[in-house]
Amino acid sequence: MRRGPILALLGIGTLAGGIAAAVALLLPWLPPVASTQRARMDEVFWLVVVICIVIFAIVVAALVYSILRFRAAPDDDSDGPPIHGHTGLEIVWTLVPTALVTAIGIFSAIVLARNDALGSNPLRINVTAQQFAWSFTYPEAKNLTTGTLHLPVNRSVLLTFTSKDVIHSFWVPEFGQKQDTVPGLHPTLHITPNRIGTYPVICTELCGLGHAVMRTTAIVTSRAAFAKWLKGQTAATSSPTPAVSGAAVFKNNPCGSCHTLSAAGSTGTIGPDLDKLAQYAQEAGQPLEQFVHTSIVDPNAYVQKHYPKNVMPPFANLPKSQLDALVQYLVQSAKKG
Repeated sequence: MRRGPILALLGIGTLAGGIAAAVALLLPWLPPVASTQRARMDEVFWLVVVICIVIFAIVVAALVYSILRFRAAPDDDSDGPPIHGHTGLEIVWTLVPTALVTAIGIFSAIVLARNDALGSNPLRINVTAQQFAWSFTYPEAKNLTTGTLHLPVNRSVLLTFTSKDVIHSFWVPEFGQKQDTVPGLHPTLHITPNRIGTYPVICTELCGLGHAVMRTTAIVTSRAAFAKWLKGQTAATSSPTPAVSGAAVFKNNPCGSCHTLSAAGSTGTIGPDLDKLAQYAQEAGQPLEQFVHTSIVDPNAYVQKHYPKNVMPPFANLPKSQLDALVQYLVQSAKKG
């Protein structure tokens, strides 16, 4: 090939590759990196992006050059000259993609293996998924259960999942990895948060009518702040005083996001007003304490008028001590009201 066409192809390819690289690098396509695993996954992502940009530049260069160099005259309706495949080119464009895909597969396998490797002294957290809420239990803190995921920075964390109904999928974009929760199985996910902050926890598997609201937050703090939080919550939920322990359980779980309760300062309107629990129990024909307990562990047993069924998830997975504290707290709040 003469020098002119080569320079033209190089120029077109460089321009196309430069534009594609600018689009890839200058626009904020990805959320911030907040875990060691996500940083490794991004390495795979950018490897694939670089390969795609190179291939894109080559294809655009050949296409644009061919259009400009070999275009037919406006009045030329004749057939082009017969051509035959080039065996050498066919071998090249078979071997090169094979080598690239193999390289991506090997690199990805290495990253996945490293991401699955636990660090020393991992923090173990049990994650329960149900329509339509997440709950997180800390075995090392007397099975403290919260509706918000709290994590210490730069510490290996092992999440073990349980689904109580259908398939859900746990995802924190800043952490990178997703994990499906399948009924009957208990998959695990290893995360090492490396950036302090608050991040969304999202269900990415269509799990029913409330799928869009099956969200909570992951809060990453310093190790000292996490230890202080864990100790404080454990002490609060273990308090013999219902006003203290029950309030802590109410705050740690997503009760206030759906219900109004003056004692807790919550103003949710999705579910019934908890300041009227005594009235609701009377309408249901049940003792107040029994009514409150049943409404927590089996919300569909009695549904207040003007509210639909299958919206509130059952919180039967709460440890008995925390469940009892929450019941007593709500009963006392209702009697005071």
